[in-house]
Amino acid sequence: MMTPGSEAELAEMIAGANGPLCIQGGGTRGLAVEGEALSTRGLSGIELYEPGALTLVVKAGTPVAEVETLLAAENQRLAFEPMDHRGLLGTDGEPTIGGVIAANISGPRRIQAGAARDHLLGVRFADGSGQVVKNGGRVMKNVTGYDLVKLMCGAHGTLGVLTEVSLKVLPRAEAAATVTLTGVDLPGAVRAMSAALGSPFDVTGAAYDAETYQAHIRVEGFRESAAYRSAELVELLSPFAMAEVQEDAENLWRGIRDVAAFHEREGDVWRISVKPTDAVELVPHLEAKALQFDWGGGLIWALVPAGTELRSRINVPGHATLVRAAQEVRAQLGVFQPQPAPLAALSEGLRRQFDPRGILNPGLMG
Repeated sequence: MMTPGSEAELAEMIAGANGPLCIQGGGTRGLAVEGEALSTRGLSGIELYEPGALTLVVKAGTPVAEVETLLAAENQRLAFEPMDHRGLLGTDGEPTIGGVIAANISGPRRIQAGAARDHLLGVRFADGSGQVVKNGGRVMKNVTGYDLVKLMCGAHGTLGVLTEVSLKVLPRAEAAATVTLTGVDLPGAVRAMSAALGSPFDVTGAAYDAETYQAHIRVEGFRESAAYRSAELVELLSPFAMAEVQEDAENLWRGIRDVAAFHEREGDVWRISVKPTDAVELVPHLEAKALQFDWGGGLIWALVPAGTELRSRINVPGHATLVRAAQEVRAQLGVFQPQPAPLAALSEGLRRQFDPRGILNPGLMG
């Protein structure tokens, strides 16, 4: 495995590569392509942190845990609540901030705070020719015509290898409260979550566990405000099911974020994105062993028998990503949803421009 210790060394390695490169961050997501492994873990460290300006500049290989510890000392946090895949995938390693940004990993708070890409201010990366490019915050060189900050977030290393990211961070909430509805079916849960999200009570989490028949609604903020809003939500949601308030539910939301209910259970795991109102119509067609819902019902985690081709069962607009499966199943079915022809052509054109030799994670995204 190649593990460069600096941006210049990384760029030199890419420029001198004679074949495909398998780009890795902390190695926690289990995604791999043919080629020599190139890890960013040697690019670690905090470049700039200005708590008063809510700004953080960090090297891509920096562990997420190190970033979160730094922010917590200043009573701040990553608002997009990135998932830790290790329990679900049974992987080792240490999640890195570059890996989070490369995959646009966003947790339950996305419905209120936005996705990882919404908090990304700037990037530095080496493209497929080994050229170092900067865009966004702390700009030294811009590439006219592209918002590279948005392009790189979610590109999974196919356009370039991140070396540094600039992020907007936010204050930690003083308190949190969770309203739990018990004994509610999926249609009722979707209606209840929609009502909560449409209320003026600034909901920061809305999830449903189809195995326990419980829906969870989270509010955060100043202590008195969180208490008031959770009490109002109990009254608002009481027509749907019995509702009660949990004040200390941090472990619950960590489990929702990391899909803990599927850890160490046999089967493939799919991640499906749809309109929340379409979830009820879709679920019977999935024939899943177990289901978990986040983002008010718009994000569905499905546990299915190994080798199941789930995309053909989706009868509503949406897309499905194969998150956990044997390597041969991933190769057969593809990890990511096939793109419509016009979008696929655009994506291929971008890859040719940023990686003309086609060496960065080739074939990973189509």
